[in-house]
Order: sequence, then structure tokens, then C-alpha cells
Amino acid sequence: MKVLVCTEPGKLSYTTKEIPQLQAGNTLLKIKRIGICGTDLHAFDGTQPYFTYPRILGHELAAEVVNSYDFKNGDTVTVIPYINCGKCLACRSGKTNCCSAIQVLGVHTDGGMAEYIQVPTHLLLHSQGLSLDELALIEPLAIGAHGIRRADVKKDEYVLVIGAGPIGLGAMEFARIGGGKVIAPDINPRRLAFCKDKLKVDYTINALNDDVTAQLQEITGGDMPSVVIDATGSQKAINNAFQYMAHGARFVLIGLQKGEIAFSHPEFHKREATLMSSRNATREDFDRVISAMKNKLVDPGNYITHRVDFDDVATQFKSWLDPANGVIKCMVSIN
Repeated sequence: MKVLVCTEPGKLSYTTKEIPQLQAGNTLLKIKRIGICGTDLHAFDGTQPYFTYPRILGHELAAEVVNSYDFKNGDTVTVIPYINCGKCLACRSGKTNCCSAIQVLGVHTDGGMAEYIQVPTHLLLHSQGLSLDELALIEPLAIGAHGIRRADVKKDEYVLVIGAGPIGLGAMEFARIGGGKVIAPDINPRRLAFCKDKLKVDYTINALNDDVTAQLQEITGGDMPSVVIDATGSQKAINNAFQYMAHGARFVLIGLQKGEIAFSHPEFHKREATLMSSRNATREDFDRVISAMKNKLVDPGNYITHRVDFDDVATQFKSWLDPANGVIKCMVSIN
């Protein structure tokens, strides 16, 4: 079978491997769709934590069952790409998304940039009538949904989501579904227009041209947002965002970067603020996204801006890092 390997930062190479031999408890899948996400892009440019090379990328997957003990051949499925141990305290507490020995497809272990892959059967979800494109979009939307669930967004709360990439957009969607009043700051006017026109975000702020603090004070009547979500993975953006928190606010870090977080302890303390990380997602989040798609609360078609055949990924991949190309979600197809 043909596979695409990220051999080192900035380099992708096609090669061939044997089709996996089915092991007990696993299902052999033929990959049909692969969504390109920020993790893949960061791995390519050498800025992804928890990453080693060489690695087959790809964890936003839609696939067809080839051989399984539990699914019918030909079933279409998506994959929860977080292989957990089932034994550690996190797993025993239902937090399989942050298992102490987690192996994420395409990060810690080889992912779906291949014609075939085998995965533990318990990590598969039936399509429930969703299309291949929709199935491949469930995982990134689930990450946003998980972050919003961590924040425990209440009706009419002001929710500031920093970063209008695919994960941030998903967080905006589920904050809106949860009844929050969403505020989206970004430096990319095209992304801001997308937030307003496609996702019906309540407020947008051009972080390059506007005084963000003043805009937030005006929007919230001087209170500032009670929920702040970072989906940038930018150290500067994360550190700056502490000043945007209302008293009693929750700050959830979905984005991930390699550096240290720095903030004023007195300013944080006097707010009695809460700082949380949000890692991956759980089956509950995947189920919530599937339900939202089926009930037309989320339109997956909004997200796919670019399409490419598997054979052309290596030559086009670098261009997706350029904001000028307007990529929100690139979808890879394998015949």
C-alpha cells in the first residue's frame, strides 16, 4: 500500500508498506478521507509538541471497513484517534482523552495518510448516515466541543474564542449551540468575515486594527468575557488573553504551544479565575458532534475550502501553511 511519511520537518515522502495483518480486537480500514489539521501543519513545520519523526500523519479520518470481527465489511466509519491504556487514573475516571500513556494517531503513532490502517475496534463510530466528508470533520469539531464542555458555558455568557482556525471555529459553533454570546477576534479579515457570515458569530474584532480590550469592554458592558478560549496555540496570544478575563472567569486552553505561560499572579488571583487545559475529546463529545450534524445545528460544508487527491498532498502541503491561501479545512480523498 502507498503511504505518505513526514520524515523530518519540512519533508514529506511517499513510500510503500505492507497492508497490516488484522490483529484480534482491531479492524482493518480502507481510508477514504483525511482532514488536514493544525497538528499536521505544526508537525510539518517542526513546532508540534509530543512529536517524533518519521511519522505518518493524519487523524481526522473517514474510512470503509475491510475486515472486522464486529463491523460489517463495507460499513463507513470515523475513528476516535486517541488510543488509551484503560488502566491509568485518567482512564478509570472516564478521561480517556488525557490517558497518561495516550497514543494519538498521526502524532505518537502512525496515522491515516495511508491506503489502509488498522485501529482498535472500540474506537470506531458508525456513520449514522453521515457522508465521508462529514465523518472526517467530526474529530476536529469534537475538540472544540470538548473545550466548550470544559468551560461549562451558560446561556447568554460572553464567550471569547481566540483563533479562527478550524478548532476555534468548532469552539464557536458549540459555544453558540450552548447559548453563549460568541466574540471572535482575529488578525485575518477573511476569517472574521467567515465567522460572521457562515457561523453567525455575534461579534468579531479585528485584532490588528482595533483596541481589543476597549472593544471587549464595549461589547460586555464593562464586564469582560466570563469565558475565554484559546485556540491559537500562540504563546503571545495565550499570555495576552489573561487581561481579557472577567472577574470569576474561566480560561480554557485548547491550543498548545511549546513555551511557558506567564501572567500576573495578583491580577489572576483577584479575579478568582480558573485556568484549564482541554486535550483531545471523549466519545461523549464525538456523539454530541454527530447529533449536531444530524440535527443541522452545524453545517460541515462550511469548513471545507480546499480538496486534494492523496497523490498530490506532498507537493501541495507547504502551501497550506500560508494564510494568504485562505485554507480553513483541506480534505484529502483516496480512491
